[in-house]
Amino acid sequence: MFTLIVITGPTGSGKTDVAVSVAKELGCDIISADSRQIYRGIPVITAAPSQSQLEAVRHHFVGCLDLSEYYSAACFESDVLALIGRLKARGDRYAVMCGGSMMYVDAVVRGLDDLPAISDDVRCDVLELYNNGGLEALREELRVSDPEYLAVADVNNHRRLIHAVEIIRQSGCKFSSLRSGVVRERSFRTLKYAVDMPREKLFARINWRVEAMVAAGMEEEARSVYHLRGLNSLNTVGFKEMFAYFDGEMDRDTAIARMAKNTRVYAKKQLTWLRRDQSVRWVTHASDILPAVMRDLHE
Repeated sequence: MFTLIVITGPTGSGKTDVAVSVAKELGCDIISADSRQIYRGIPVITAAPSQSQLEAVRHHFVGCLDLSEYYSAACFESDVLALIGRLKARGDRYAVMCGGSMMYVDAVVRGLDDLPAISDDVRCDVLELYNNGGLEALREELRVSDPEYLAVADVNNHRRLIHAVEIIRQSGCKFSSLRSGVVRERSFRTLKYAVDMPREKLFARINWRVEAMVAAGMEEEARSVYHLRGLNSLNTVGFKEMFAYFDGEMDRDTAIARMAKNTRVYAKKQLTWLRRDQSVRWVTHASDILPAVMRDLHE
């Protein structure tokens, strides 16, 4: 049976390097599960695979969309399942999926509920609601339209709240009524790994990576897309802090420090998500994943 090897975990934990090592060992492709690395022109702030990594192993879903193009976990689910079908047809036995966009990973492994496609008009209207009123505007709409979902939602996660409001406006139904949570049957087996390093080590790695991004031209990259700052693809850690600096809302040093802090917060949220997943095989060091994969494949 075809095996999808998922290498996930918090940002900064060394996923990309080990994914390349595993893929080279198995002679297979890498499927990126990162909701921002899929866009072109922003490799520094999204910590996209380096050119040497891209040349070492064939990658999918890296730098293939314009910043203005709409994409979602549902799109990813459909596209990856189609890709796996093509890989199986050519005789491949494995693929490595690497990334920390947990909704994207779950979409492929567990499946998503059948939700309506969001029209451009609805997407723009909801984004305008958020841009003008922030999180509280989203919460207030959900208090009226779907209090059941709001009661269980992460009320500080603007992406989740935006998604819920979009679904409600598009369908005319409560988002909570459309969520079944049913795990879909897949034609492949999944092995899932994540790194559980000490928190202080992870945070030190994140701080170092932000410094490396600065040295690699993070500010210049952000300036090159500043005129597109209203796009959802740029509504993420790194760009938000740099744009606030460009707008005069904070100085450069504060923006960089805030980016590191917000990345650490994001990493904690990723870990919280993963702790609920009983299928994850936890390792202490990223270098432990390759031998774990080889052992599990041969058991």
